Amino acid sequence: MKLLHMTLKKKWFDLIRAGEKKVEYHEIKPYWTKRLFDENGEAIKYDFIIFRNGYLKDAPKMKVEFRGVRVGKEYYEIDLGEINN
Repeated sequence: MKLLHMTLKKKWFDLIRAGEKKVEYHEIKPYWTKRLFDENGEAIKYDFIIFRNGYLKDAPKMKVEFRGVRVGKEYYEIDLGEINN
C-alpha cells in the first residue's frame, strides 16, 4: 500500500473530515512535484493520503482515498475520495 503523508491546519483538516472539501491544492513547486510525480513526469499512484492535523505526537489523523492528481494553472489538484478511519 502506497501512502502520501500531509500535515494540514485545523480548518482544512476539519473541512475534509466533514466531506466538504474534495480537492486538496498545493502550489506547483519542486517539493510537491517530487512527491506527486516520478522522474518521467508521470503521476505517482498512491492508495491513500494520511492527513495529520499539526505536528504533535498525538495529533489527529485520518486516512483518505487518493483518486489522482491534476496540474492546474498555479496548483496541483489532488482528488480526495472516501475517508477510511
